[in-house]
Amino acid sequence: MTPRKKLQGLVAATITPMTPDGQVNLQVIPQYVDYLVKEQNVRSVFVNGTTGEGLSLSIQERKQLAEEWMCQGKDKLDHVIIHVGALSLLESQELARHAAAIGAGGIAAIAPFFFRSTHREELVAFLQKVASEAPDVPFYYYHIPPLTGVKIRVEELLDGIKERIPTFQGVKFSDTDLLDLAQCVHKNETQQLEFLYGVDEQLLGALAIGANGAVGSTYNYLGRQTNLMLQAFAKADLALAQKYQFLTGEFLNFVIKLGFGVAQTKAVMTFVSGIPMGPPRLPLVGASKEFVAKAKAKLDSMVWPDGD
Repeated sequence: MTPRKKLQGLVAATITPMTPDGQVNLQVIPQYVDYLVKEQNVRSVFVNGTTGEGLSLSIQERKQLAEEWMCQGKDKLDHVIIHVGALSLLESQELARHAAAIGAGGIAAIAPFFFRSTHREELVAFLQKVASEAPDVPFYYYHIPPLTGVKIRVEELLDGIKERIPTFQGVKFSDTDLLDLAQCVHKNETQQLEFLYGVDEQLLGALAIGANGAVGSTYNYLGRQTNLMLQAFAKADLALAQKYQFLTGEFLNFVIKLGFGVAQTKAVMTFVSGIPMGPPRLPLVGASKEFVAKAKAKLDSMVWPDGD
């Protein structure tokens, strides 16, 4: 049996392409895969997460997207991680079984955020029930307290987690609490677990602490530049790595002031890649023409260290 390749480097949090009338558009996924690999040098994806509007999709749509990414990514992508989190335990378990059946490289789940876990034991029990439905698939906890409101520290969650969830492989850490992340890395002395950071504008800080890589939306369209930042960091060229991080931050700071979310991410990806990502699903509304014009002008004006 071939040893599993470690999940590290950049992982694109995939966008869910939609038709103008709001239906999932599977037809552009082949082009999307090739664009990530050839243009952005990104070979791993995180499907049906926040950027992919996973919680706004039906169970059937989520299954169709997972199948299409698995099919089109075969022999092209290193890892296809399927987010199976849901408010309903039964739905999350169904998605976990489906991901296992189609051969997903891993599954991930957020904490339910309507009826929330307030104690570690409650959250671990939920995650264990989900992970057990895919007993041969690496499992990742998707930690995103700004959206879920579940503020249980990951450091606390890790204690004894492998005994409860043997497939537990790591965390998609989408929080700015670098102290918590640092304690997780410190506890992971045997390096069994993988910590993928999810706040794109702070990735360099997370790398310095010991993150294995990152899952984020900007790697859909700034993957190549961020990969160059990773290379600079690996060569201990901190000054060059900072230039890339500062430029990513400059762009995000600009668009956040305009109002930046999933809808605007879809618009940016559309004009950068040329692949139509379509509108978001309600209650989100599409990016304005003014936003698109300003964001495009800003990105076009930026000069990256590699000359672009």
